[in-house]
Amino acid sequence: MIHGLVWLHAFGTRYDLPAPLYLYLLGAGAVVFATFLFVLSRPVLRQARTPAEDLPPVPPTPAWPGWLMAAIGALLAYAGLFGTQSVPDSILPTAFWLVFWIGVPISIAMVGDYWPYVSPLNVIARTIGGRARRPYPRTLGVWPAVILFFLFACGELVFNAMATLPAATALIMIAYAVFTASMSWIYGAESWLRRGEVFCVLFATWGRLGWFRFGSPGRPGFFGGLERPFTPTVDRLTFVLLLLVSVSFDGLLATPAWKSFRAELPGTLQPGQPGYAVFLILVFILLTGVIWALFGGFALAVKAVGRLDGSVLGVMAGLVPSVVPIAFGYLVAHNLDYLAINGQLLIHQASDPMGTGLNIFGAAGYEPNRNLVPTAFIWYFQILLIIGVHVAAVVLAHGYLGRAARSAEQGKRAEWPWIAAMVGYTMSSLWLLAQPIVQEGTKG
Repeated sequence: MIHGLVWLHAFGTRYDLPAPLYLYLLGAGAVVFATFLFVLSRPVLRQARTPAEDLPPVPPTPAWPGWLMAAIGALLAYAGLFGTQSVPDSILPTAFWLVFWIGVPISIAMVGDYWPYVSPLNVIARTIGGRARRPYPRTLGVWPAVILFFLFACGELVFNAMATLPAATALIMIAYAVFTASMSWIYGAESWLRRGEVFCVLFATWGRLGWFRFGSPGRPGFFGGLERPFTPTVDRLTFVLLLLVSVSFDGLLATPAWKSFRAELPGTLQPGQPGYAVFLILVFILLTGVIWALFGGFALAVKAVGRLDGSVLGVMAGLVPSVVPIAFGYLVAHNLDYLAINGQLLIHQASDPMGTGLNIFGAAGYEPNRNLVPTAFIWYFQILLIIGVHVAAVVLAHGYLGRAARSAEQGKRAEWPWIAAMVGYTMSSLWLLAQPIVQEGTKG
């Protein structure tokens, strides 16, 4: 048995910066701004683009991959219900909250949206929902997926101590499978998978970054699916922004500033009290509103400065694809140490998946190395990654505004408010990432 719990998003020793943190932040912002000046002078091919479906039809699942994943999911749920309830010794919490919740999105953002071809939920939905009993209400849009993503994110970030228990994770999986089957029976598999099933919508969004399109519209290659806007509706844009909000909220909870603030809260709002969970949910919702207001305000400024046609929501829908690489970069940067440390749990869990004393592969006694990845490497990797994804965001926004504006000159003017947002977000992202792992140098 593994002694001691490997905590969620645990970090190793803090890295003593050789220079003040503000110099790193200013340098990163300067690189993004220099990239903007470089791409600003580059012409954009202003051909008309045929509008593409934001969420294309979900391909049917091939027989064996989906059924195989369904069988694996059933075995994992069995292990969670009837195996050990020690989180580091049961394979289910690691498989669900680390591999599926974090690892799969990262792989899809790199490769493309392969999920419909292997999804056990696709198998369940198409087995139960061969035909629709009721038409899917247009007013619902993707709001069910928005709410479900918010609930899953709260499970990881707010109710982590309870949601990561093996039996609780198993019940979440079973309940969601039953819910998917019920909604597919009512609205039909195609309609529910396309708009309501959270993981189909989530992975279709991440898949826009990946190299392969797997039948989805867009240019092959990295970021090829981001050259077309999202559907200009509040529900779809809220879903995309939640990708950014969830990782930012996770990072906020890890900062020393938050821990100091938390210590000043009254007793009813301290960790372990019901009031604290309610308080965190309210902060999560508030942060979502703040991000909405910020990006909506910048989109309004872009529209006004560039005198763009269409609504503010339409401009925002064209700009928000440039935010997806940033959400991906922050997802990877924030979870790198977590994946490296907690991912090692799979070594001993594969030998004893239920924590009952088995040693199938002879690795049941493996202890995770908490210092596997040096903190200095994590910090400099984060810098390069965050700068890189913001540079990609600048290039994507340049392409969109160059096509959306009436003239090239108006397109260039429209980019100035957005570059202010990108530079500011680059610096704030790095500051947030730095808080748990680095400290200011003290050497003379």
